Amino acid sequence: MFLWQIPHFMAIAWLYRDDYGKAGFPMLPVVDPGGARAGRQAVVHAATLVAGRARARARRRQRHDLRDDRAGDGCVLLALAIRFAVTRSDRSARALFLGSITYLPLLWIAMIEDKL
Repeated sequence: MFLWQIPHFMAIAWLYRDDYGKAGFPMLPVVDPGGARAGRQAVVHAATLVAGRARARARRRQRHDLRDDRAGDGCVLLALAIRFAVTRSDRSARALFLGSITYLPLLWIAMIEDKL
């Protein structure tokens, strides 16, 4: 599983936790109905993504490449993960899900631009 998938899967698992429970799939929100562990996992992995992009950006600056890598989208994903961890509501899970599926194409674009 890729790092960027964890916030995405935590949001989906939260939204469909009742269905996963009925089907017998032990997803994290099913095992921990309060959702504290799911929220913590989403925040930890989103923060790791932000830190990894910051490290890559610093490495590019060492090579004198001054292109902007749009680190703000990772910070938005982190903010959505924190909001989900704090509120643990369907609305915040849906926002995290939408943020995570928006983050991936933006990450790909940044990676492609880095290669150009």
